[in-house]
Amino acid sequence: MNKRPIKNNYKVALEKGWEELLKKDPEVVAKSMNVTYLAEEKRFIVPHLNEEYIVDCIDKNIRKKDEAFPVEDINLSILILHYLSFFTEEKPLLNKWVSLKEIPNGGVLFYPAFYKDSILKLLKYFGRDSKLFIKCAKKIGGCLGPFGTTSAVFRLFPKIPVCVVIWEGDEELPANASILFDLSISYFLHIESIIGVSYYLIERLIHSI
Repeated sequence: MNKRPIKNNYKVALEKGWEELLKKDPEVVAKSMNVTYLAEEKRFIVPHLNEEYIVDCIDKNIRKKDEAFPVEDINLSILILHYLSFFTEEKPLLNKWVSLKEIPNGGVLFYPAFYKDSILKLLKYFGRDSKLFIKCAKKIGGCLGPFGTTSAVFRLFPKIPVCVVIWEGDEELPANASILFDLSISYFLHIESIIGVSYYLIERLIHSI
């Protein structure tokens, strides 16, 4: 009963993403968001984790660079389109890690649901096994980070680094986890997409087990 409207919402979001992208000057998109634009083919090449994706603005589909068929993950397609279309001006990374609560325009408001849906899931699978976390992180292109018992930095998109931190627990101390973003992220994604990026990344990690 509940699946149909959810799918419809995804479809609307996907169509809106294409609509917003096609309004943009593609050369400005490429320069601002550190992606490649092939003008003759009207395609973007977008690095994502350890892969590259082709965004075809003629056929309006997204596929892995070396695959013929569009990606099946509509969440990823929506996130790619949001990444290419949300920005309003060129901005640099600020090289300062912050939690969701420190991100303007809703970070504090959304944090309780974010903690429930994302942080607790991280803890369930990796809270007592930081070695497994690093093993899974490396599978999808993560590099060792500087925080916690262990952490990994993922380049979700060229201007979207995300750091996942695990403080490993045991019988006496509870585990803890955090997801950190560059402070610049609010220039590149709206708050719902920031949360969506986190949830997507955690699902990728879990599927790498």
